[in-house]
Amino acid sequence: MDLIGKVIGNRYEIISEAGNGGMATVYKAKDNILNRLVAIKVLKDEFTTDQEFVKRFNTEAQSAARLTHPNIVSVYDVGYEEENNLYYIVMELIKGKTLKEIIVNDGALSWKWAVNIAMQIASALEAAHKENIIHRDIKPHNIIITEEGVAKVTDFGIAKAVSNSTITAFGTTIGSVHYFSPEQAKGGITDAKSDIYSLGVVMYEMLTSKVPFDADTPVSVALKHMQEEPIEPIEINEDIPSAVNSIVMKAMQKDPINRYQSATEMISDLGKALKDPDGDFVIIQNKDGAYTRVMRTVEAPEPKKQEKNNNKKLQFALILVAIFLFVFGITKITLSGGFTSKIEIPNVIGKTVEDATKELSKSKIEFKTVEAANKDIEIGKIISQEPPAGKAAKGTIVQLIVSKGPETTELPDFKGKNIEDVRKTAQTMGLILNEIQETSDKFAENTVISQDITAGTMIKAGDKLTLKISKGYEKVRVPTVIGMDEGTAKATLANASLKSNIVYESDETKENGKVLSQGIEQNKEVKAGTTVEIKVNKIEKKEKTVTLKFKVPGTITTSSTTNVTNTTTSSNKVAVQIIVNNRVVADYSKEKGEDVEFALKGSGSQDVKIKINGTTRLTRTFNIEDVSESIIID
Repeated sequence: MDLIGKVIGNRYEIISEAGNGGMATVYKAKDNILNRLVAIKVLKDEFTTDQEFVKRFNTEAQSAARLTHPNIVSVYDVGYEEENNLYYIVMELIKGKTLKEIIVNDGALSWKWAVNIAMQIASALEAAHKENIIHRDIKPHNIIITEEGVAKVTDFGIAKAVSNSTITAFGTTIGSVHYFSPEQAKGGITDAKSDIYSLGVVMYEMLTSKVPFDADTPVSVALKHMQEEPIEPIEINEDIPSAVNSIVMKAMQKDPINRYQSATEMISDLGKALKDPDGDFVIIQNKDGAYTRVMRTVEAPEPKKQEKNNNKKLQFALILVAIFLFVFGITKITLSGGFTSKIEIPNVIGKTVEDATKELSKSKIEFKTVEAANKDIEIGKIISQEPPAGKAAKGTIVQLIVSKGPETTELPDFKGKNIEDVRKTAQTMGLILNEIQETSDKFAENTVISQDITAGTMIKAGDKLTLKISKGYEKVRVPTVIGMDEGTAKATLANASLKSNIVYESDETKENGKVLSQGIEQNKEVKAGTTVEIKVNKIEKKEKTVTLKFKVPGTITTSSTTNVTNTTTSSNKVAVQIIVNNRVVADYSKEKGEDVEFALKGSGSQDVKIKINGTTRLTRTFNIEDVSESIIID
């Protein structure tokens, strides 16, 4: 069915196909209600015909929707559209590549990068297992690496939905054959340790670019998981540190009791490996209950020929016996419909070891205890049991995981430290860093401003720490202000978040009042608020004093058309006013015919008026710079 362009659930508009798997097709879609892009996984038709599967699918998908973790792809919605018989899951849309794509394209990863990714996957498993959700299909195809380098695990809980009838009908096996555990290959009970085995295989492939077991048929691969020991990854890639090699081998132990008993326990060793890559801290429990450290293989001396032949015969005999027992066992179980003798295993989760021992002993059930770090469960109490409460085959040995409390370490104070040094420290501690860039005037570029967990707090590997990192002060570019007047230059610098310092210079060859130069060159990046010195041309005009001389008229002469001059005399005193630039600067009472002198000061152009008895007798403009020391007015 072509779903491109269709709307599912009256809400999700299908945009394009994003991927296609064995169980479902994944589409990119738009949530028209929340206006966001999402991923929608639509189950294929063959799975929708099995009602048992549909019921379990809905239950498990809804369980997965409860998971909230930075390394788990969030499930937003689960629905069914009756019109088209579509069962779908709405998930977070992640930008990135699958881990499988990265391995195929780039080959083996560096061991540090591989350990970092493994820690993130283990952190996701830790969160899911606490909710009693087992993935059952951990493989590189189900792990997305975002553009920021964050690992996101998808398809939690979905594998559990597939029933025996579904497997029989469609010839599939839950879990990909190259990655599933020996107990999955046998069709036995799977739990958290099955996910840990698969994570070990994923680590193996990240470190070597190869899977540990391969063959022509899925059945052959499954048999290898059950019967063969893998080539150690260090023999394929000699750059792998011994501790990392040991972690992979412990995670891939065929007996679940010899593996890491929890994701928390594996995270702890991964964190130690980052700090001590060649340490010998990885311990594996042998079949007899003893403990041994995983060491590098040491070549034994060449055996004698007879011994070699005897060994070959013994091996051949053992193989024949093993094949017979395997075939006989499978046949017996198949014909009888399973083990006929069952026992009832009680639920002892949350009880103390003492109480659990009493209860199991009363029911005559054998058990083993394994300690594991756990921050949420009180020391000495049962974290989990395998198998879980319920019916089990007679003779089953119950494994009890006992809390030994959290494995923690004190968080250092990273404030003011260079981020590169902090990253190295965080890596050795197994911390997941979330870095936020901020401008800062107080902290140098690439130093830590603050951390969201207080220094001195006890933390564990896999914890997330958010750091605010200084990207230095805010940078601005210096504009050019040369040739601008003083006011415009100051405003231009202010608009660029810069300050100005004005220095005056005098240059007769340049325009007065204009910026001659600036202290910081154009387009240079500087800290916001920096002061830029600008030099402004200021030409000071020199004042000059000249003497204005004139004689008070003794007579008043008027002219007529007859060119006859009439002379009239009056009182000898007259009022004399001198007005400069429309301002009275002198007011005298003078005799007729008297000489008058007046000092005219200033620069540039001066407008002079002389009034006698209120009548303007003279109006003249002088440029003081152009006249001599005295001006005589007739």
